[in-house]
Amino acid sequence: MNRLHVRDIAQSVRFYSTPFGAEPARREAGYAKWMLDEPRVNFAISTGGAEGLGHLGIQVEDDAVLAAATFRAKSAAGSVVEETNANCCYAVGDKAWAIDPQGVRWETFHTTADLTVYGVGSDETPAHNAAAASSGCCPAPVAPVKAEACCGGNC
Repeated sequence: MNRLHVRDIAQSVRFYSTPFGAEPARREAGYAKWMLDEPRVNFAISTGGAEGLGHLGIQVEDDAVLAAATFRAKSAAGSVVEETNANCCYAVGDKAWAIDPQGVRWETFHTTADLTVYGVGSDETPAHNAAAASSGCCPAPVAPVKAEACCGGNC
């Protein structure tokens, strides 16, 4: 089980229900839990960046599911930063980045190939955030965030 401590349970339930595409399976005062078959969990650790949470992610299997997940992330967060052909974390893929109400970065992504190096670079789609500048591992945030490190702190 993963658990994130939040400031406002109602605001967070609204946020997470949107990208997950489901309401919580259990909801109590001060508590909500989703039991999802999809998306699957992809958990990675690395050294070289600030300690603590860098970002969380939702991995999808194809472009159509990525488009739907990106739409839901934008609906939840208000804006996203999209990247295509991003070379990051030993993989190539397309991504959309959103920020939750606690300031945690969420990456929705479709991996299209493996890399033998950690990777840098992408073709960012700035239409969603003209001020964002991408390092290729994760873009500039669409709003201030607490966790500055992602992909091992290469941002």
